[in-house]
Amino acid sequence: MPEQRDRWHSRTAFIMAAVGSAVGLGNVWRFPYVAYQSGGGAFLIPYFIALFTAGIPMLILEMGLGQRMQRGAPGAFGSIRKGLEWFGWWAAGLSAVIVIYYSTILAWAWVYLWHSFELAWSADPEGFFAREVLQRSSGPAEIGAPIWYLVLGMALTWTAIWLILRKGVRSVSKVVMITVPLPLVLLAVMLVRGLTLPGAMDGIAYYLTPDFSKLADPQIWLRAYGQIFFSLSLASGVMIGYGSYLGKKAEVTNSALITALANCGTSFFAGFAVFSMLGYLAKVQGLPVPEVTNGGPGLAFVTYPLAILKLPALSTLFGLIFFITLLTLGVDSAFALQEAFTTGIHDKWKVKPEKLAWVFAVVAFPLALIFTTKGGFYWFDIVDKWVNDFGLVTAGLLQALIIGYLYDIKGFRDYLNSISEVKLGNWWIWMLRYVTPLALSITLILNLQNEFTETYEGYPRWATTLGGWGTLFALAVLGYFLSRGRGKESD
Repeated sequence: MPEQRDRWHSRTAFIMAAVGSAVGLGNVWRFPYVAYQSGGGAFLIPYFIALFTAGIPMLILEMGLGQRMQRGAPGAFGSIRKGLEWFGWWAAGLSAVIVIYYSTILAWAWVYLWHSFELAWSADPEGFFAREVLQRSSGPAEIGAPIWYLVLGMALTWTAIWLILRKGVRSVSKVVMITVPLPLVLLAVMLVRGLTLPGAMDGIAYYLTPDFSKLADPQIWLRAYGQIFFSLSLASGVMIGYGSYLGKKAEVTNSALITALANCGTSFFAGFAVFSMLGYLAKVQGLPVPEVTNGGPGLAFVTYPLAILKLPALSTLFGLIFFITLLTLGVDSAFALQEAFTTGIHDKWKVKPEKLAWVFAVVAFPLALIFTTKGGFYWFDIVDKWVNDFGLVTAGLLQALIIGYLYDIKGFRDYLNSISEVKLGNWWIWMLRYVTPLALSITLILNLQNEFTETYEGYPRWATTLGGWGTLFALAVLGYFLSRGRGKESD
């Protein structure tokens, strides 16, 4: 008897899960530091352009493709052309890599949650993060042994992911009803507190005022498209997998629009909370807002703890609130990223969800230990840069070209219009065929040129080649071999 495919409990559960995947650490951890690195308000222009030229069209595409094919990314692209299954595995593999290094951020958050009770970073927040938490070495060549408390934090993270995913999407449907609204409430609390602090409006002004000269920097545009793809979980198989668990007549387009706008609205909202704190920090340190920190992945673990420390009252409470927010946001996105890869395995080899969740955790946890070492931060930074700025953007480019030119895109649009509340016009086809590929191609070419003339963050070339390009190449090889495997009979 054919296996019955799992289904979301309701449309609300699907939208909440999709929003939970999209609204994650990308909004509170990654969006603020990328915006800060890119000139604050200057980043918002390419960010919203990326949303409407690539984010929304691609999200509709992915949810619709999964719903129509009733398969995850590998099976969906394999249904379009047999030889394209490898691409689906490569895209889903990107999500697997993201969740592996993503668990590192959650390990940091567990450590900070524990130390929030006594505000242990009070003497020197930057030194606390680099020396006490990371025990950071001199460079990527000096790796060292895993740090026990980071390993413990990572073990807690993978245990939580396994407990949520062992029953498949039905258990996810229940969990997201709590984990999606809670961070939004916590963010609102932090924003209200931030706006009451002296100097807050200076931070908000930096956040909202664009420096148009910065728009000539191609790095800002690549970061914007990379952030949209990362934050919306695009080009990584997540939304195709989630869409595959919709009923065959379920609404798609309006659900995609709600998800995209909720995600980017949350990022924009989180920016006010973070930049109000940065403005306050600039005020008490007597520095301009752009000089408060050097930004980067450590923004949430250096600048924000310092701002919390300098609050006039309730510092411990707001420390706990902030790191609980990071954990709830992170776990939502982590189990969605894992689901993207394991859905492909389930579709092809019919492995049960509880077994898949256990096997993935057992394989991924040892791989993630590299990021808990003394040199782990450097490798984390390199992999994050390449997977997002090159891997996801390249996957998005190929995905748009595949659907735009190798698939009956007009018939696909008509199919989506037949089941959706919001009807798509020719603009959607033009975006996927011309605008999205052109925008992604230009940003990739300019930034590839930049990459081969300068080294990222001064890292040695061998490290970026191994950790960056090596990771993307390894995923392509893995995708090839998985696509060549012989699966079981379809449902």
